[in-house]
Amino acid sequence: MDSSVFLASIFVFGGTFALTVLFLSELVTMLIDRKTTWWKHLVNFSIYTLMISGASSVYYLLGGQLGQFDSSRTHVYFLSLTVYFCINVLLIGFYFLLLHKGKQFEIIKSFFRDSLFAYLSTLLLSIVLVVLVTNNRYFGLFLFLAIACLLSHAFRRLFLMYNELSEKANKDHRTGLFSHSYFEEKLEEAIREYRDQERSFSLALLDLDDFKKYNDAFGHPQGDKLLSFFGKLIKTECESRQLLAARYGGEEFAVIMPEYSKAKAFAFMNELRKKVNDTPFDGVEVFPHGCISFSAGIYEVSKDNYYKSQLVDLADRALSMAKEKGKNTVMIYGEQNQLPQSIEKEIHDLGQQLKIFLSKDVYTFKHSKRVYSYAVDMAEVLELSDDDRRLLILGALIHDIGKLEIPRDVLNKKSKLTADEWEMVKKHVLWGKEIVLATGKYKDLVPLVELHHERYDGNGYPYGLKNEEIPRLARMLCIIDSFDAMTTERPYQVTKTLEEAIEELNRFAGKQFDPELVVPFIQYIQTKMTTGLKRELEGSEEAI
Repeated sequence: MDSSVFLASIFVFGGTFALTVLFLSELVTMLIDRKTTWWKHLVNFSIYTLMISGASSVYYLLGGQLGQFDSSRTHVYFLSLTVYFCINVLLIGFYFLLLHKGKQFEIIKSFFRDSLFAYLSTLLLSIVLVVLVTNNRYFGLFLFLAIACLLSHAFRRLFLMYNELSEKANKDHRTGLFSHSYFEEKLEEAIREYRDQERSFSLALLDLDDFKKYNDAFGHPQGDKLLSFFGKLIKTECESRQLLAARYGGEEFAVIMPEYSKAKAFAFMNELRKKVNDTPFDGVEVFPHGCISFSAGIYEVSKDNYYKSQLVDLADRALSMAKEKGKNTVMIYGEQNQLPQSIEKEIHDLGQQLKIFLSKDVYTFKHSKRVYSYAVDMAEVLELSDDDRRLLILGALIHDIGKLEIPRDVLNKKSKLTADEWEMVKKHVLWGKEIVLATGKYKDLVPLVELHHERYDGNGYPYGLKNEEIPRLARMLCIIDSFDAMTTERPYQVTKTLEEAIEELNRFAGKQFDPELVVPFIQYIQTKMTTGLKRELEGSEEAI
């Protein structure tokens, strides 16, 4: 409607008058719409100034007459509109190019296609206004403005109604996130942009850990409140980064991250995981970690896999791997290393024994699975022999087996342990040694089970060994075990970020940790944070 008035002002009174109308209009708009920042008003005013100047120049050059409508010179009006329209498309297209990036030609083509009909309507309305003003002066102007206001109000009502209906269809009312169907639509759009514009992106699937346990404990109404709370957390973090978050179904969520590499996506998801861990909510004591947590799987689109079903499936496989690893963790598809087939059966057998923890201490079960996963990677980083690789991986898997001898109320105690209770906990390494020796088959794992709490400076337990007195693999396991404990939530203990945990490793290198082994482990974690591990997923954790 405003463009119709500006064009009519050019045709009847000239370009200078049209610019005066623009200035007064923008001044009133600034006074009414104070929420919009001043520079946006300035940009809008500048664009309209260029459009009006261009259209009026063409109108004068082609011999357009002011103050009257000449039906024999329709082409003059049309060409003036064309210039007005083209300047608008180029400038708005350039603005969106700076704002959203992408290929300028594609943006301009899309904007041209979408706005062409609107501008043809604008030309007709401006000619109607010219006829009314030239024949009926003030009454004609009043009549046009009255009709324009009524139409604008009607269009606004329809627009708001459409937006409301569209929002209901596109939003999940429980969480405020986008719906599953809208997510699929946007995923297809992201895939098209990847194909046409080479705009990369990563996809993440998130699953709220142990949600059924919370629902069973407090009922579905409280469970719905948790879903809503979790959804709002995700929405806040994603919207500030222009990421699209949706509820995928039940307690599962999805995030599309444009221009995010898998390493950047991994860093964001870990940051989000920590924020979720550290955010209080009623009833979180029923969770194994004593806090809200989620598992996440990430896949970065590639030339080999860019179909919707493939992307979702690969992200879901990474999510399953995160759950297998012990939950409250983030995994990138293709990150896990391949294990020798010779030890897969042993891993499976020990994994079955480890499940005894599920009924007594879920945290220890999940912690052991994560430590095992780190050990798989570090065995390759350190280029261990087959025998040492087996020892580190199997030892990591059952290093805390002795905790089965600790009473349940001590294991799950949320307040500070007494001196006697702490002495009991420290004995788990000796009880673990006895359990392993009783089996006979895995007695070569005893040094890792018994000595993974010895410190490099001699202040550890059970024997106070130091430096080279501690077997090398036990020193490596001490680093892995401590790192996982630092970065995973426990009751009344706030997690550290990956960066904070790395600082802690550096601080205690030469004291608690072997200074030489700390270096490759930190490099491994930093590589994981910045570039992601590039080996293909072989499904080794599924053997557990």
